[in-house]
Amino acid sequence: MNITDIDPASSALLTDLYQLTMLQAYFDRGMHDIAVFEFFARKLPRNRNFLVAAGLEQAIDYLEGLRFTEAELDWVARHGAFKPDFVDYLAGLKFSGDVHAMPEGTVFFPDEPILRVVAPLPEAQLAESRLINLLNFQSMIASKAVRCVLAAPGKLLVDFGMRRAHGAEAGLLAARASYIAGFDGTATVLAGARFDIPLFGTMAHSFIQAHDDEAQAFEHFARSLPQNVVLLIDTYDTEAAAEKVAVLARRLLHEGIVVHGVRIDSGDLGEHARKVRKILDDNDLRKVTIFASSSVDERKIQALLQDACPLDGFGVGTHMDTSSDAPYLDCAYKLQEYAGRARRKRSEGKATWPGRKQVYRQLDAQGRMRGDILTLEQDVQEGVPLLGPVMRGGRRVGTAPSLASVRARLRQEMGQLGDALRSLDQAPAYPVTVSPALRGLAEEVDQKMA
Repeated sequence: MNITDIDPASSALLTDLYQLTMLQAYFDRGMHDIAVFEFFARKLPRNRNFLVAAGLEQAIDYLEGLRFTEAELDWVARHGAFKPDFVDYLAGLKFSGDVHAMPEGTVFFPDEPILRVVAPLPEAQLAESRLINLLNFQSMIASKAVRCVLAAPGKLLVDFGMRRAHGAEAGLLAARASYIAGFDGTATVLAGARFDIPLFGTMAHSFIQAHDDEAQAFEHFARSLPQNVVLLIDTYDTEAAAEKVAVLARRLLHEGIVVHGVRIDSGDLGEHARKVRKILDDNDLRKVTIFASSSVDERKIQALLQDACPLDGFGVGTHMDTSSDAPYLDCAYKLQEYAGRARRKRSEGKATWPGRKQVYRQLDAQGRMRGDILTLEQDVQEGVPLLGPVMRGGRRVGTAPSLASVRARLRQEMGQLGDALRSLDQAPAYPVTVSPALRGLAEEVDQKMA
């Protein structure tokens, strides 16, 4: 197999060079003791009151398959920086460790680890770059998408963003993350095939333009796909097109073909929606829905619905699949223990809490989240522990949960959030208390390092 034939998503070389250079040094010094790394977010993006854990399934798949192919080993050997005996060592390297994690669809907050890796140091170190890549992206998109869900309760929401996502994998995983967040489906066909996410689609303006007559284009489409007639009406004149749809819909109804909806993709969406709704209602087409797209995000959706615009659903694309207002999470995967000793980074503004940690979530009498406790794994606290085993000895624990169950988990978690945290605006910070046991360990580590 040639190096260009390897799937980048599973390649051991999809990493940063410094991972391999550190592995060479670990190998030279015989540093193979057990290490503990944790993935967490340092802080929330602006106007985010919480984050949503996503990407765990892809992380587990990656770790289970982590090994170097012959082509990759040949490349490492030819690179020139690495010794032959180290290349031989890489030939037998695979992930053999344990992983604890928050289930996908869990709400989390700064400093709370959503994944802990316990493995020989080289294995845990090599996994860093790809694990950050997977967990950062889907958690970021799910956290953006759930804001649209909060802004549009009861409305149809469809992921339209693959074409503007930053690459093929991003478009595919954005569909998955938004579905976890509560979207009803996606326009990305591969996401439907691979993840069994419901697919939605209408037509492009090019379909209308390819016809000499707009009404003829509508009829051709309706007759070709009579089970899903949703017509794009803003190619030329939105309201004039709505009149044509009304005439066609009444005629097709006698043949058993139902026009289910129309889509508006430009202009003043609210004003067009009101005019189109009146045209449809005046023609006794009250069940025909109006679906809007055109660079919408949670803010635009919220404004439209607060203005009582008669919109039944939204296609959300560019702003969600790029998380345009917060296109990354300030997240990290850091060493917390090695060879039985707790470790701590003390860099200015980037200090970490040492040791293997657990997060306990406490609810009030009404079942709402009232605070989390960040503590050491062995320091049992009141509340529900959020991290549980997902891999042992390099293999998955149990079976992967269905996306339906992940969606249900997040829906339950959203019901436990207070009203302020559900707002699209900045709310007072959710209380995450660092336990005395964890603070004590940090002081102990600092004293030993001093």
